[in-house]
Amino acid sequence: MQRPFVSRVQPPAAPTEPARWFIFREFALLVHERDDGRAALPYAPSPEALGVTAVHPQYLGYQETETGPLHCYAAEVAGEHDAPPEGMAFHNLRALFGRCDDETLGLAGRAMQIVDWNRTHQFCGRCGRPTVRQSHERAKRCPDCGLISYPRIAPAVIVSVERRVPGGGAELLLARNKRHPAGFYSVLAGFVEPGETLEACVQREVCEEVGITIQKLRYFGSQPWPFPHSLMIAFTAEYAAGEITLEQEELDHAAWFPPHALPQVPPPVSIARRLIDAFVARHTAPGSQ
Repeated sequence: MQRPFVSRVQPPAAPTEPARWFIFREFALLVHERDDGRAALPYAPSPEALGVTAVHPQYLGYQETETGPLHCYAAEVAGEHDAPPEGMAFHNLRALFGRCDDETLGLAGRAMQIVDWNRTHQFCGRCGRPTVRQSHERAKRCPDCGLISYPRIAPAVIVSVERRVPGGGAELLLARNKRHPAGFYSVLAGFVEPGETLEACVQREVCEEVGITIQKLRYFGSQPWPFPHSLMIAFTAEYAAGEITLEQEELDHAAWFPPHALPQVPPPVSIARRLIDAFVARHTAPGSQ
């Protein structure tokens, strides 16, 4: 069961108990390497207690537990080439899919984005003066010109498009991005442009990437996605008209797949996989035809 997380900016006055530490070297997270192949997050009163020299600590908030709040912090190592303590290693978050639970990965994504924002906003983007961290909100303020900078979040849409086939059943539209490994397919996605609604973005992205039009657009859910700083807003839709015509700069292939013959798809931690699994469940359940 996932423990409730309470986001906060101000840390406890005098922390003495072990906390969860999300310590990064660039975009790689420090974890304990377990004998069973899993990876565990370090618990300690401070990074120094782990044998790590860390800078720019950021309080994330706390998780509610039966014994009280479990505080969570993020930081980065002082040196780019610092070696991890014995029994520990730095891994990119994607490499930890399946090795950490979803709860830890979700908080790690939050921590990574905050660490990166802090790293890249040490100085004002308008006048170049050193910024000051705000105590009442997650923000940096320039003491000279007053510019306030918040952590960057880039909204992106992601959509599963399905079509009915003669004789009953349905097929799902999946595409292979040129950046993906051979054989790997996913649903369509793209970033929202300035002045664009989410619904208009879905229609545009589908038309641009595969040349078809869609209908019956419905909201499905959302997921923070820290690669690098996205918020994925998911939709389902139905095919309306057109033939698949690839956007050659981005896609290698796109096709319609029945639920019983899908190619390699994203891991369960992603909302892309949730969309795909929901399609499969709708069309393989008894009476779905």
